[in-house]
Amino acid sequence: MSQTDPSTMSRRQQMVETYKLTKQSDPKIGLILGSIFVVVAAVAGVIFWFLPGEGIFSWIFTIVGALLAGLLAAMVVFSRRAQKVMYSRLEGQVGGGYAALTMLRRGWTVTQAVAVEPRSQTLVHRVVGPPGVVLVGEGNSPSKVRSLLASTKRTHARVLGEVPITTVVAGNGEDEVPLPQLTKHVTKIGRKVAGPEITDILNRLKAVDATRGTMPIPKGPVPTSMKGMRGNLRGR
Repeated sequence: MSQTDPSTMSRRQQMVETYKLTKQSDPKIGLILGSIFVVVAAVAGVIFWFLPGEGIFSWIFTIVGALLAGLLAAMVVFSRRAQKVMYSRLEGQVGGGYAALTMLRRGWTVTQAVAVEPRSQTLVHRVVGPPGVVLVGEGNSPSKVRSLLASTKRTHARVLGEVPITTVVAGNGEDEVPLPQLTKHVTKIGRKVAGPEITDILNRLKAVDATRGTMPIPKGPVPTSMKGMRGNLRGR
């Protein structure tokens, strides 16, 4: 992954960086997007041409409509292929789960590495949102991930009381959630707390964060947040 933080880039810079990263793994992306643009624009142009209307406005409507249709189709395909490439680059990287979680929409608070076991490169990230608290563990040893998740849940439960706490293991093993499906899995847990309760949870969690201090994140190519690029990857 690029070490440049996408959240500091302009929209144009984000698009260029996303395209460069995608092209590294998908060399034919330019040809594919160009072909899709031409085909869709041509089909749309024919359709718009036969719509009621005449004169210069009909020409303008046809040309502009065809170009927009071609551009939209190319952007949809680009966003899907870019998303696939981005997630494939995160696989196996320390902190890949956190980078995927930053794709969550507004209304979710993601905190990186609230618990760490450096030797086994095991991490637990925290998400606060409509389901309450979701603890997401990732690492090379499933047993150590689940053990760290359990202890982290107990620590949080002592402060949060009856607040729902859900644990999730990110990975490709049994009962684990692959990175491309991680955000969807978290959002599908469902609403268990209301908006004001989320604010109260965040305030109470300050006590947990104050006692744990600064966690030493394991050495390795920790991906930067994907938050700045999430609009591109969603095709918006």
